[in-house]
Amino acid sequence: MSETEPTALVVIGHHRSDSLTAAVAERAAKRLAAGGYRVDVLHLEEEAFDPRGNTADEPDYGNRDKRYSEEVHRHFARVRAADVIVPVFPVWWYGLPALLKGWIDRVWNYGLTYGRSRSPMAGKRMLWIALAGLAEDDPNSRLTRDFLDGPLRVGISEYCGIPDAATVALYDSEGQGLTGSERDRHYRELFARADAAVDGLL
Repeated sequence: MSETEPTALVVIGHHRSDSLTAAVAERAAKRLAAGGYRVDVLHLEEEAFDPRGNTADEPDYGNRDKRYSEEVHRHFARVRAADVIVPVFPVWWYGLPALLKGWIDRVWNYGLTYGRSRSPMAGKRMLWIALAGLAEDDPNSRLTRDFLDGPLRVGISEYCGIPDAATVALYDSEGQGLTGSERDRHYRELFARADAAVDGLL
């Protein structure tokens, strides 16, 4: 691929490589590659990313040029190189799993993704793909929608200078009570919804 091709960073926020989350992420990666992107797939668990906070990676709001840990700077180099960022993750307790939350906490750090007069993230686009266990017509599904649109789209993407950010929720990711052809149809529809969201980036 040429160096002029845009880069997409697909981040897998689940600890299992055989999870539905990973399958959706891999499908997204293939779709982006077919659409002309150079794709960087970051499987946080397989790459042994440590989501725990530590002193080295605490932001120093008096020094936006602080040098963080080497792990953080390696990961941020991949974020910086990306034109499009696509985190794919399960919704747990109406929030991010610890693995992905810790990546945001440590890597999307002061002076790296925010805290400068011109955002280092300017011009990037984002798509958050969330897999939710509850059904879309569940009364509590509004909590998932609020989480995606508030803390993620506004609180992280827009705050870090990425106004071109979208979210999609894939509901009933466990296919509860479904069997046979009905279950197969459900997952075809789920994948189609994810595909349509990715197509919005192409």
